[in-house]
Amino acid sequence: MAKTESSELYAAIYATVRSIPKGRVATYGQIAALAGFPRNARSVGYALAAWDDEDQRRRALPWQRVINAQGRISVRASPGFEGLQEEMLRQEGVEIDLEGRVDLKRFRWRPRSK
Repeated sequence: MAKTESSELYAAIYATVRSIPKGRVATYGQIAALAGFPRNARSVGYALAAWDDEDQRRRALPWQRVINAQGRISVRASPGFEGLQEEMLRQEGVEIDLEGRVDLKRFRWRPRSK
């Protein structure tokens, strides 16, 4: 993927992630589809991993609201982020069961059609 293409893809992903309301979650695949890049769930993970501290200072990105299609928090390369993500979701009112799953039927973000 060319640099321009990835920049456009990442910008669309970030805009979509910013739209997820507090107390709701979305899956990587859902974000990719809503951003206009269906079947690019892995790219959502790459985009979130590429988000840096300078970007964070400019505009908040509610990365914690993105989970996998099984309703689970995905394992990260850097240890500790799973616990942080879980805590952030719980603070927003998202319930996580004893098996570490979010009930997608209850907490999945369902944006209104345009």
